[in-house]
Amino acid sequence: MWMIFAIGSAVFAALTSILAKVGIDGVNSNLATAIRTCVVLILAWGMVFLTDAQGGIGAISRKSWIFLILSGLATGGSWLCYYKALQIGDASRVVPVDKLSVVITLILAVVFLHEKVTPRSVIGCILIAAGTLLMVL
Repeated sequence: MWMIFAIGSAVFAALTSILAKVGIDGVNSNLATAIRTCVVLILAWGMVFLTDAQGGIGAISRKSWIFLILSGLATGGSWLCYYKALQIGDASRVVPVDKLSVVITLILAVVFLHEKVTPRSVIGCILIAAGTLLMVL
């Protein structure tokens, strides 16, 4: 089931890039990010109430709160940088560089989460990095 959601994420991320590139024309990138964030906020809380998950707020641990807040700050930083890059660069070049996050995630997962590195994941990361270079050069 995770694969279905991961593919959905990739499709929506691709749509995000194209729609954002068109929508950001003539709009300050920070303002565009704020508008996008409001839409995401409404959608996310809508899903919380639609699935009746709001009762779980009280059960969230202090550690989870801290890391969810840090994750939100990282997301905000990512979106601000992404929209600025999209505004001044070609989507076909910005998006591949943004996807280097896959390589960075693997490295961080090994260092901080002690996840296993496999030869397949190393080869995959090398191919992603090489593909990114080919697309942006």
